[in-house]
Order: sequence, then structure tokens, then C-alpha cells
Amino acid sequence: MSLVGSYVALSKPLVAAIPVFLLAWLRFGIGAAAMPHWLRRAANEPPPTPQTRRLLFLESLLGNFLFSIFMLYGVSMTSAVSAGVIMAAIPAAVAIMSWAFLRERVPPRVWAAAACAAGGIALLAAGRADGGGGGARPWLGNLLVFGAVLCEASYAVIGKKLTGSIGPRRIAAVVNLWGLVLVTPFGLYQAWQFDFSAPGPGTWALLLFYSLAASVWSVWLWMTGLRSLPVAQAGVFTVMLPVAAAAVGVLALGEPFGGLQAAAFALALAGVLLATLPVRARPAR
Repeated sequence: MSLVGSYVALSKPLVAAIPVFLLAWLRFGIGAAAMPHWLRRAANEPPPTPQTRRLLFLESLLGNFLFSIFMLYGVSMTSAVSAGVIMAAIPAAVAIMSWAFLRERVPPRVWAAAACAAGGIALLAAGRADGGGGGARPWLGNLLVFGAVLCEASYAVIGKKLTGSIGPRRIAAVVNLWGLVLVTPFGLYQAWQFDFSAPGPGTWALLLFYSLAASVWSVWLWMTGLRSLPVAQAGVFTVMLPVAAAAVGVLALGEPFGGLQAAAFALALAGVLLATLPVRARPAR
């Protein structure tokens, strides 16, 4: 989650230098080049069922393809700090999706967490809290980042089901390959019109880090963790996503962090705590 928060923020200078679909295509292409040996099925891994194949496609469509497009376009229009505040809604979104699709019980405090997350986002919308660090349409950027939140929550729920039958490395390689297939037509169109000599060495180095962090490291770490933890407990660690995104935005990108941003961030993190702190067991009588 720290890696995800970092590359969410660092994608802002990347989308300023490389068109969004081309950037996504290069990311998936670099990821595919780094993981061909992870595509092999382990000897102790059962053959994938039709349902598993559908889940792998959905995991890539929502968690890779659409998440990348929404997030990249979103951070190009708003600030990394604002994106971090909105991303703090992920734990509440995971809980609500578990209630809606898996019929899991959602305690009242999780609904309160969703209200806190909504309050933080409302502060951004009402006060234009991107503070000059975003683009010309921060409201649209914030809306797209919220779409990325829904995609990431779907990714967490589907990922837990996949880890029961497929190894983390193979999941990372397969969903990345599907992402490459989905984005290739759009990436090729933008590559045809792009001047590849325009970005400097620093941009290409940042692209390499972004690609490996987004397609390889973070997916492998997340899926490995999900094998041993329930989704709700794993959700505790999503707090590192908004913290890392905001920290990189302020420290590395020089974005402002004033009173309004601090209030929105505090409200969003309060929602994370409400959604993820463990419930104290009642003593037996």
C-alpha cells in the first residue's frame, strides 16, 4: 500500500510528460517483460476453472486497466494530496462491497467510516482543496480518483477469492498480461503520434519505477498478504496508501498542505480507523 500511494503521487509528473493510454501501455509492457517466468502454473496448483478465468479477467479489467486509467487521468486534473484523501475511502468501499456482493455483515461504525470518507471528499469539493497543485478541473479529477477507489475495492475482494487457488506471482503476471491486451489498441494509437525523444532520462527512470511498483512489486506483496489475512484485516494497511500519496505530494512534488487539506485528510483517516480497527471481543459470561 505504501508503494501504491507512492506511485499514485509520482504518476502526476509522468502524465504531464506521457499521454495516459501510452503511459499505461508502457507500464503493462514493462511489467510483462519483467514477469514471463511467473506465468507458469506451479506443479501443486490446480488447473484454472472457467470461473477462475473470469475472475482473473475482472481483476485485471477493474484493478489494472480501469484503475490505471481513472487514476492517471484523475491525478492529472487534481493534486496528489487530494488523491490521497479520496483514496482513504478504500477500506469503507471494501466493506460496503463485501456487504453488497458477499452478504457480509457491515457494523454501524463502518457506515460511519463511509460518512467520514464522504466528508473528507466533500471538503475537497467545497473548498477546492487541491490548493493549486492540480489541474484546471479538480472536481472531475477527484471524481475519477473516486472511480479508482471503487476499482481498487473490487480488486481487493476479487483478489482474496483468487488467492485460494492461484499463487501470488501467477496472479500478478496474468492480470498484468490482460491489462496489456486491453490497453494495447489505445496505447498504439497514442504512440504513433508521440515524440519519444521529448521525455528526459529522469522521466524514463520514473516510468521504470512506476511500472515495476504498479505491475510487479505491489501486486505480488498484496496477493501474498491476502493468502494469510482476511480482507477486512488486510484493509488496515490501506491506511498507508493515502499517507504515502500525500507525503510524496508534499515532500517530493512541493504541493501545498494547508488547514483545509489537513482537515480533509484528518476526516478521511478517521474513517480509515473506524473501518479497520479490530473489534474488542465481549467477555464470555
